[in-house]
Amino acid sequence: MLDVNFIRENRELVEKSAKEKGYDKVDIAKILKLDDRRKAVLQDVEKLRKERNDIAAKMKNGKPSAELIKKGKEIKEKLAGINLDLIEKELNEELKSVPNIIFDDVPLGGEEKSVEVKKWGEPKKSGVDHLDYATARGWLDFERGAKVAGAKFYYLKDGLALLENALLQYGLNIVLKHGFTPMDVPDMVKSEVLEGAGFAPKSSDQSDEYYIEGEDLVMIATAEMPITGYHMNEILDEKDLPLKYAGFSACFRKEAGAYGKYTRGLFRVHQFNKLEMYVFCLPEQSKEIHEKLLEIEEEIWQGLNIPYHVINIAAGDLGAPAAKKYDLEYWSPVNQKYQELTSCSNCTDFQARAMNIRVRRESGEIETVHTLNGTAVSLARTLVAFLENYATKDGKVKIPEALRPYLGGKEEL
Repeated sequence: MLDVNFIRENRELVEKSAKEKGYDKVDIAKILKLDDRRKAVLQDVEKLRKERNDIAAKMKNGKPSAELIKKGKEIKEKLAGINLDLIEKELNEELKSVPNIIFDDVPLGGEEKSVEVKKWGEPKKSGVDHLDYATARGWLDFERGAKVAGAKFYYLKDGLALLENALLQYGLNIVLKHGFTPMDVPDMVKSEVLEGAGFAPKSSDQSDEYYIEGEDLVMIATAEMPITGYHMNEILDEKDLPLKYAGFSACFRKEAGAYGKYTRGLFRVHQFNKLEMYVFCLPEQSKEIHEKLLEIEEEIWQGLNIPYHVINIAAGDLGAPAAKKYDLEYWSPVNQKYQELTSCSNCTDFQARAMNIRVRRESGEIETVHTLNGTAVSLARTLVAFLENYATKDGKVKIPEALRPYLGGKEEL
């Protein structure tokens, strides 16, 4: 959520940024009118409260006059008739529709305008299809997954289950080395946390979350959601920042916006496990930390020796919270193209303001913190990339040196 005063002072920038992100229904004029109304009503409330306090003070000096009592009742009735909370709620609802502003170095346009900023590794010319391979070995069962839970649910078995665990341990050890605190998180959050983290879709048909009927609970799409809410309504100390967390969770997604995208096998499913990096930091730290998150993601994939490139995501493909986002895409030797794998975003103060997460400076000044997130290992897609690069036509899976300690030293499965 953006600060309404920032919106007022930077109206043109906010409107332009929202348009570049594809948020065409943002009504800044309405927001500013609501804020003007809120301020005017707040002035009236403060004036009435002062009059009430003055009357209360006079009543302490003996028996009050009938006129004073009458005036006190009138003020009480006037205050009761003013619903400041309703006005503020309406303003906050409108503010939720405004996305974060983008950084100057974010490419403008839709998904196709994203810019490659670096490339690593030598792309392979051929590979083994993960779905055919894993199904033939009895490691992956979508048929029984559909019988039990519906389409795009699955069972991992035997070697693939072992690989998933090994990849998780490998990724976890790397993020621990970089000072992240491991965290298991709730798989459900309240709607205020979902909205505060910025997961309100551009339109209702793009809603990607599973809601629990009869409960104010949503199944999480990423550990980013519950970790964002971890310090909700708290004031952190400057000396403790940055706070770095690595959250492991199951992730649940309807994949409502997946039409026309690559969906084969494990690449796009309704449930998967993921290790997510998340940082709360000072505003002046966030750009440097964003680059560091990308470095950690690259370290993970270079250790597995899987070719990739990094792209600076264009404005039209950014979500509401992100001011800038990098995607790391691996080279698919099966499809002979780069495919999305991990991402990392700088959300500046957008999420923290909605969650009321602030920092007390050593000077005593209080301000909103910045938040960032980055995928360490998204396990379903990681298994796709791994099998495409390491499964062989003779039915074996070669294990790179970095992963062997987590598989009992085995060189192949």
